[in-house]
Amino acid sequence: MKVAVIIPVYNEEATLSEVIARFDATPPPAHPVTGEPLNRRLVIVDDGSKDGSWSIMASYGDRGDVVVQRHDRNRGKGAALKTGLHAALAEGADVFIIHDADLEYDPRDHAAAIEPILSGRADAVIGTRFGGRTHRVLYFWHYAANRMITLFSNMLTNLNLSDIECCTKAFTRRVAQQLTITERRFGVEPEIIARLAKMRLRGAQDEPGAGVDRGLRIYEVAVSYSGRTYAEGKKITWRDGISALRCIIVYNVLR
Repeated sequence: MKVAVIIPVYNEEATLSEVIARFDATPPPAHPVTGEPLNRRLVIVDDGSKDGSWSIMASYGDRGDVVVQRHDRNRGKGAALKTGLHAALAEGADVFIIHDADLEYDPRDHAAAIEPILSGRADAVIGTRFGGRTHRVLYFWHYAANRMITLFSNMLTNLNLSDIECCTKAFTRRVAQQLTITERRFGVEPEIIARLAKMRLRGAQDEPGAGVDRGLRIYEVAVSYSGRTYAEGKKITWRDGISALRCIIVYNVLR
């Protein structure tokens, strides 16, 4: 079984090598039934970086477990995820994980994040930074805005998630094949949640209600979080918070 880790990159020269080193130091997750390690691919997408990010990525291009893609100009995180998703599908991935390139998230959390998928209980998993795992204490108003955005999203999706803005998101190949991404910037997070909430899959033969369309089985898993400050390279701004509210309305109500 193959797992693809999609990593969007924009001006992460200072962190990218360490991100790869952390993956190298973390064994691929093992299948919970067979115990066999998964065949992991890192699908790294350079979103038109202006620093040395692409040079670092290119140096890993000959590795069999790394796939690199490049945008000719900066298009936004959503556009990078879309490119990475298509590349991972072409690689034949069975399970997909989204992971940022800024050292805020830990690949050691991936085993727990995809366990509900590998055990056949979930179609998609959303990470939460507020589930009791270790997290760096930072900006109160970011926390307050995230809670408001998550509550508003939950009201329209009828899901009870605690952190829709968490980067860590995982899903099966069947979900990836249906997932459409149109947002270019950070609005991609609420867009993905809205699309997962609306998505329908045909029940498999070994499931109750086989052959009948059903909603996704969505799980939430706690992940650790080492957030960074703006001085350390954080990119999200208050404008992205306003955009998130717009996206929640657009993708839950208007589309």
